[in-house]
Amino acid sequence: MPETNLTLVSHPLCPFVQRAAIVLLEKETPFDRINIDLAAKPAWFLAISPNGKVPLLRVRQQGGTEAVIFESMVICEYLDESQDGAPMYPRDALARARQRGWVEFGTATLADAWQFLNATERTTADAKQAAFRLRLQQLEAELGTGPYFNGAAFGMVDAVFASIFRYFDILGPAVSHTIFENLPRVTAWRSALAQRRSVIDAVGSDYAERFRAHLRGHAALLAH
Repeated sequence: MPETNLTLVSHPLCPFVQRAAIVLLEKETPFDRINIDLAAKPAWFLAISPNGKVPLLRVRQQGGTEAVIFESMVICEYLDESQDGAPMYPRDALARARQRGWVEFGTATLADAWQFLNATERTTADAKQAAFRLRLQQLEAELGTGPYFNGAAFGMVDAVFASIFRYFDILGPAVSHTIFENLPRVTAWRSALAQRRSVIDAVGSDYAERFRAHLRGHAALLAH
């Protein structure tokens, strides 16, 4: 394999890593990927990661020096600005700002979804399920005819929500039906994202089993 100038430092389950991987794949940009164990972070990683989190993007520059970029949306926007391929944001400043707001909304939505998925007692699970569904209802009112958030063009908001919806494809209809019921636009959007090649390839072939193992290891209600 030829050398690449970009290395994505990753964890197999991290949804924030998936954002960056999706953008790289959409841009058809060659990159290397290194997975680390977040429970036993290597010294070289801690030396270059200011917050000790993934993803990191290592950028090999001319002359062989290396720059490191951290924070998932900073990485995604750097890739959007520096790599070839269709832009991930609209060119219009107002439309771009609006979508950046929905990206932030996506991060808050992920937090509610994650707490629901990992809940170990019913009160928390019910509260976080309700909070997550409320956010989906807000999205239902915002979405157009699709198939993506901004219509025909796949963009940054899609990259953010794809990793959230992926969980519910793994868990199946018994969990997802109540949450996505009577949300036809969100449901169609979720389906379109699940079929996008970049979304499929952003995770390993063992992702589903890894995620189920994670739920079992945390004694989550949904593990059963």
